[in-house]
Amino acid sequence: MLRKKRKTLTIILLAAVLGIGVWGGLTVYNYKIRKAVVQDGGLYIPTGGTFDGMIDSLMARGLISNEGRLRRFAAIRDLHDVRPGYYRLEKGMGYGELINRLLSGAQTPVRVTFNNVRTVDRLAGSVARYLEADSASFAAALTGDSLVRALGFTPQTFIAMFIPNTYELYWTTTPEAFAGRMRKEYDRFWNKHREERREELGLTRTEVMTLASIVYEETKKNDEMARVAGVYINRLRQGMPLQADPTVKFAVGDVTLRRILHKHLEVNSPYNTYKYAGLPPGPICMPSIRAIDAVLSPEAHDYLYFCARDDFSGYHNFARTLAEHNRNAQAYARALDSLRQ
Repeated sequence: MLRKKRKTLTIILLAAVLGIGVWGGLTVYNYKIRKAVVQDGGLYIPTGGTFDGMIDSLMARGLISNEGRLRRFAAIRDLHDVRPGYYRLEKGMGYGELINRLLSGAQTPVRVTFNNVRTVDRLAGSVARYLEADSASFAAALTGDSLVRALGFTPQTFIAMFIPNTYELYWTTTPEAFAGRMRKEYDRFWNKHREERREELGLTRTEVMTLASIVYEETKKNDEMARVAGVYINRLRQGMPLQADPTVKFAVGDVTLRRILHKHLEVNSPYNTYKYAGLPPGPICMPSIRAIDAVLSPEAHDYLYFCARDDFSGYHNFARTLAEHNRNAQAYARALDSLRQ
């Protein structure tokens, strides 16, 4: 009788061990092998976000296959507090891989692109489309005098620090951290070759960027930028006023002007290069890299004037003398008048 009871107890124990082993094996299988993510997608966890909020976001977007299973594995791994950020999830990702990514806070960088920006305020709006902080937060930081001066600029020259390009940043990057990163990119942009060219021209970095902004506003034709830059370099060297129409538009506050009138030329602003010789206090926009390099390698010629072609192609006619330039300007004025007929 005793032997029979022992045999029964042994069978029960073996069954229990087997059951535990099967349960453990299934748990390991579900954790390491079973697929959790059912489609590609991005998970955004805002600063101050909660675990339940993360689960709701995953379910609302249809990214995971089993909420209960994810919650159980998260509890086992002690995942209760989530780290903010953007996490790229791939179809077929297992529960273990998903939880490890969330536990480590291994964010996926986002690509931030900006170009063709006129002011720091507009830059704030452009960047805020990609990052967590809103445009008001970016504008407040990027227009704050203390941050601007800490980075070595003034409000008039700050736009010169931002080199238009595509950058990889974390979604949670703060406005201050963004500005610090852009300062590093700015210093990296000014490599040995560009510094040598700048020194040969006798210009500061900011002066190069300021002149490049004028060139960029004058022409969007990359193959013409070096020639336009050459005109302005010639004028600077001869002590002639730049007489750049885009600077007058900037001074007036209307970049849509197609025809500069005498009243515009009388605007009393340091940006009015008809009224004041030399370069204005800072860039009038964010120049393209092609425009910057055009200023650093201007075309060698003896042109002192240029005017938009009357075919409205976007290209310009260049002149060595004022008389020749006036003829070109008159032709362009007649073409403008014909548009109104």
